Amino acid sequence: MFIETEGTPNPATLKFLPGQAVVGDAGTIDFIDADAVAGRSVLADALFVLPGVARVFLGNDFVSVTKVDSADWEELRPLVLSALMDHFVAGLPVVAEGVAVHEDDVAPEDVEIVVQIKELLDTRVRPAVAGDGGDIVFRGYRNGIVRLTMQGACSGCPSSRATLKHGVENMLKHYVPEVVSVEQVD
Repeated sequence: MFIETEGTPNPATLKFLPGQAVVGDAGTIDFIDADAVAGRSVLADALFVLPGVARVFLGNDFVSVTKVDSADWEELRPLVLSALMDHFVAGLPVVAEGVAVHEDDVAPEDVEIVVQIKELLDTRVRPAVAGDGGDIVFRGYRNGIVRLTMQGACSGCPSSRATLKHGVENMLKHYVPEVVSVEQVD
């Protein structure tokens, strides 16, 4: 098994590509710290045991790992690669059943707007964000405000706020006139 490594716009985060599905079509899962795992992912548990791992993001076909400031990628990268290799070679499940980000309830009158928003996010935003080792997840819509969560490398990236406000918000306002603003939800 060969695992590729890519840099991301966030210097504290590396993207690891094992050449196979990680969570597949189940979406993405962001573990902001070891306490967030709580038995929900054998893989994330194995990564958080490593000294210097601050955050783990599981994507469709990649894993993004964010290090603490004091850690050095020269030392941490081989440890992460080893943990990933061990996990995938053993054939263990990546996450437990039912682990995902949940959306707010959508008012019946907003269903059509939400469908448009999700379509734009899925086709125009998420592929680009995934390329940088992260994801942007729809969390809700109410009174013209779109609630989104930045995950993975994007959650701690210095340019994520600008991406959200200037890129995503402007695009959504252009295509969906009902959208007034976008706010980040942690």
